[in-house]
Amino acid sequence: MMLQLISHVLCPYVQRAAIMLTEKGVEFDRTNIDLADKPAWFLDISPLGKTPVLIVDGFPIFESAVILEYLEETLPNPLHPDTALARAEHRAWMEFGSAILNDIAGFYSVADATSFDEKVCALRTKFLRLEAELRVGPYFDGDRFRLVDVVFGPVFRYFDVFDEIGDFGIFTGLTRVQAWRKELERRPSVRTAVTEDYPALLRDFIQRRASYLSVLAGKTSPGMV
Repeated sequence: MMLQLISHVLCPYVQRAAIMLTEKGVEFDRTNIDLADKPAWFLDISPLGKTPVLIVDGFPIFESAVILEYLEETLPNPLHPDTALARAEHRAWMEFGSAILNDIAGFYSVADATSFDEKVCALRTKFLRLEAELRVGPYFDGDRFRLVDVVFGPVFRYFDVFDEIGDFGIFTGLTRVQAWRKELERRPSVRTAVTEDYPALLRDFIQRRASYLSVLAGKTSPGMV
């Protein structure tokens, strides 16, 4: 089976697919495109014009959730739980992870302090809900890395750069969430889902947003808080 992942260097949904492919132990090629200047061939295979697209033996599959489920169904090393009810629960929390990504997009995009504070509050509220849901650990549902963990690896990665800009109190006191974040950060598949220059690329992306966070980012240097 020939697998080609059509990617963008900062896309968290691409990271999900890359993590999943690595966890499944399969080889794949990765092709980065510029979403600001999408090539015609990409628009031919991606009806929504978004990454990721996974090309399987020449056949394109678009939308990250669909790609994850396809890989889960067709490749060994299952990452979903065994029972239908547990799988449904995990899928629901995967959607919750997507909702957090939407809040993150607002967090780095809003232009004024009031709206920024509202986004901080929205993010903290969601992570408080996760804190109440997490179990023994080290992963979402115990000692096995699951598909729901695939979804949250890219979520937490944003905060490695956000933490360099300032302490926004989003994770304050959330010991289970913070432990989960650290465990995912150590996972080889999560680490290798982005290039080494990802933090610099993300910071540059933020600074070009003309947002409230970009103003804060302009007052700090990488490695400083």
